[in-house]
Amino acid sequence: MNNSLALKEESSEKDYFIEKDGMLFAGIHLLIEFWGAKNLSDAAAIEAALCRAAEAAGATVLSVHTHEFSPYGGVTGVTVLAESHISIHTWPERNFAAIDIFMCGNCDPYTSITPLKEHFKPDKVLVTEHRRGILP
Repeated sequence: MNNSLALKEESSEKDYFIEKDGMLFAGIHLLIEFWGAKNLSDAAAIEAALCRAAEAAGATVLSVHTHEFSPYGGVTGVTVLAESHISIHTWPERNFAAIDIFMCGNCDPYTSITPLKEHFKPDKVLVTEHRRGILP
């Protein structure tokens, strides 16, 4: 038996790995691109949108940090979650936002997308899913 699986079976601690579609893995990592986006320069509003996105997924927010850049007003932010993180980098001069959502446990990162779309109002959304920590 694989040592990792043996440790899981013997441990009484909560395991935040996900079992889905016959696979066991650490979490779902979404890479999201918003094109034609709006509201990309207000760090406080972006911070609130990240928190709403975490709440929609059932995640626990531990901390949020944003930073505004000049002269274009881009924002970089990260929401640290008990279940991992949501991060964002914005380019207002290009109407573009790159968003990264990684969650483990019972959280559903896909439910984070709707509140983010409501805030940023993108014309086009691209989502790529990666399953992290797939056990061999």
